Amino acid sequence: MAATSESDAETIDGPLLTPGLLQHREYQVELAEAALRDQTLVCLPTGLGKTAVSLLVTAQRLHDVGGKSLLLAPTKPLVNQHADFYREALTIPDDEIVVFTGEVRPDDRAELWESARVVIATPQVVENDLVGNRISLRDVTHLTFDECHRATGDYAYCYIAERYHEDAANPLVTGMSASPGGDKEEILIVCENLGLREVEVMTEADSDVSEFTHDTEVEWERVELPETVIEIRDALNEVISDRLEKLKQLGVTNSTNPEMSQRDLNSIRSELQKMMSNDQSEGYQGMSAHAEIMKLRRAVELVETQSVESLRRYFERQRNAARSSGASKASQRFVSDPRVQEAMRRAEAFDDLHPKFRRARILLAQTLGIEEGERVIVFTESRDTAETLTEFFGDHFSTHKFVGQGDKEGSDGMTQKQQQETLDAFRDGEFEVLVSTSVAEEGLDVPEVDLVLFYEPVPKGIRAIQRKGRTGRQTEGKVHVLLAEDTRDEAYFWISRREEKRMEEELRSLKSVAGEVNEELGQHGLDEFESASSERESDAGTEPDDESDVPADDEAGDGATTPTGDGGDDGQSGLDAFATGGASASETTPERADERGENRGSDASDESETDSGAGDDEPAVDEDDEDATVATARDDGETVEIVVDQRELDANIARDLSTRDGITTRLETLAVGDYVLSDRVVVERKSVEDFLDTLVGGDRSMFEQVKDAARHYSRPVVIVEGEDLYGARNVHPNAIRGALASLAVDFGASILRTTDEADTADLVEVIARREQEESERAVSVHGEKAAKTLTEQQEYVVGSIADVGPVTARSLLEHFGSVQAVMTASEEDLQEVAGVGAVTAERVREVVGSDYE
Repeated sequence: MAATSESDAETIDGPLLTPGLLQHREYQVELAEAALRDQTLVCLPTGLGKTAVSLLVTAQRLHDVGGKSLLLAPTKPLVNQHADFYREALTIPDDEIVVFTGEVRPDDRAELWESARVVIATPQVVENDLVGNRISLRDVTHLTFDECHRATGDYAYCYIAERYHEDAANPLVTGMSASPGGDKEEILIVCENLGLREVEVMTEADSDVSEFTHDTEVEWERVELPETVIEIRDALNEVISDRLEKLKQLGVTNSTNPEMSQRDLNSIRSELQKMMSNDQSEGYQGMSAHAEIMKLRRAVELVETQSVESLRRYFERQRNAARSSGASKASQRFVSDPRVQEAMRRAEAFDDLHPKFRRARILLAQTLGIEEGERVIVFTESRDTAETLTEFFGDHFSTHKFVGQGDKEGSDGMTQKQQQETLDAFRDGEFEVLVSTSVAEEGLDVPEVDLVLFYEPVPKGIRAIQRKGRTGRQTEGKVHVLLAEDTRDEAYFWISRREEKRMEEELRSLKSVAGEVNEELGQHGLDEFESASSERESDAGTEPDDESDVPADDEAGDGATTPTGDGGDDGQSGLDAFATGGASASETTPERADERGENRGSDASDESETDSGAGDDEPAVDEDDEDATVATARDDGETVEIVVDQRELDANIARDLSTRDGITTRLETLAVGDYVLSDRVVVERKSVEDFLDTLVGGDRSMFEQVKDAARHYSRPVVIVEGEDLYGARNVHPNAIRGALASLAVDFGASILRTTDEADTADLVEVIARREQEESERAVSVHGEKAAKTLTEQQEYVVGSIADVGPVTARSLLEHFGSVQAVMTASEEDLQEVAGVGAVTAERVREVVGSDYE
């Protein structure tokens, strides 16, 4: 590739790149060169073209090595944005650059994968396709993780990276983020989880970068709350203190301060869980009070930092929840407390605006009117507030909202099409103000704006950096943050400021300690991957890509290979052409990356009303239109196959099994069971909590499921997963023993216990291997759920009337002799049956005899 002049600006020209399109930026070229040499984390401030760096690496890899490229992004709008850019910037035919989201059917994805050269996808979809054995990563020669700071805990990035380093013949990973972590340890965890061994950082202080950035002025402004809002808040805080006093009496806290931290509340919850595990009834009472406290704190946060209108909507949802069947005692107490009811009345009567509304309107008028600006983005944490602000600003400015796709209580989300149309219209200047929740934070190509207004501080440094990156790209930008005095806004302000400052310092320091970071990354088990890498290289030699590998010179390093090409003597074509006079470099075949880290993601607030973003609601399973699948499994005699119900993807078991040697997983929508291990063994998995729920909640579905399993498979297995079966809930041990006995004696199921998901995966593998290897039994997914017998159908019909239930249904049928006789019986006749009282008889007659409306 070479730098060429295009309208007085240098552009990059090279293999697979659209001529004259990409502006030549030296820092992007340097980062791309580094990313081509090894598995690399690329850190670059928001808005400075991380995607262009990945595209340069992709183009080079496809040209030199062949295969295909995979780019993963966390949201659907971001996936579509990347696809548009790649189709414009690459000379590859558009139909060879494909998009994978949950909207594309699994069978279609499997077919598209085979013909595609570039796949751009949400990680959940690729994860599902890997677990279901629909796609193979063997031929993927470049994998990009966009917004790679998400690669912690159980996020799909971690699993995909692990599979990629195991399966790919010639892997190369690029991670991209403007904010990879709050400290060096977080950054190291991301690198380890993705198998990254190099960190390349560019900051706005670098000379090559600074010419493309401008100063961003950040101003923090405090607003004073009106007296009525303070009175509402104080009334709610009084109830919180009262509930904390009850918890203090239980000995789980020494404080009744309503401003206590979330960490302290989490600690209280842990103590209550211990009490529940010890079968102390006070633990259950305390947990209910704790749940009420969380609801109250959410209400306080809304009235303090958002708006009274948001509080009114929240109260309405809580009232509806308290009226619903099965409402929790916490919800009922919340809406019935006289002080809460008084706060509700005050909120309903409040006809003024939160002071943030007025100040926000003044700032918009100043930017768009006096200063003749063109665009403003307003960020808020609450979708309720986003909708209220959109309506409020709409009286004075051309305004649109931008929220996630997932439906919230009382609030519809935006479809992917609506999101795209909104962004396109904003770019084209069709309206002035975009009011957005967190969905527009990460990576979306939101146009340069004149003002970014934070309606409230963000208590996370990463998100603050991403939001501020929406301004100051081409011209000097402004960021304005509104804080309500003496509220949580103050705390969030200091938390965010400290974390953001630490993160920026960490990025700057990474440049000077890159060697130290790389050394730490290299100490985590790379040696154990080298032999596996050598095996992959050997295997790859028997089935070469279109462009075969040739042995590298000794200087390239042990085991290194260098792709052929038409470039320099080192065989790596075009590296020196990224920049005029740039030095070329040999590419070594990367060894397999580190084992996945054990870090887990942070907990979220139970009552969070913040917007999850577009695409975060990517389905964990692929929901097809067809009914449950009837299938015959492969029997190649080399691997053990485990068929997994798609709904089990909520757990880590299928992912774990899919990474094990000699195990092949296949996803199906099973009519019976969760795991099919042979033609005679099916597994129903129940957590301890789910198992106990069937005993206390009246849900008999577990027994129906096991009954269906026993009809189709001669060896049904029930796995009860978790610890403390007899102490986890306030259920009498004999009731638990009775349920276990019924499963074993009445349905012929084997009951096996496991401690956690890893233990369950181990047990499932052992059973599958025993069945398929030792007993040489084939896997067979039997037909659809069998129809109920006539007797069972009669019991089902009667049992469904007014929640009569199966036991009373049998009594009624035995007494009256037929369904028809039960339906026509009078209340007096019904009460002659054991277990049927006046209330039940009245409800039966009401259901049977009332007119249908």
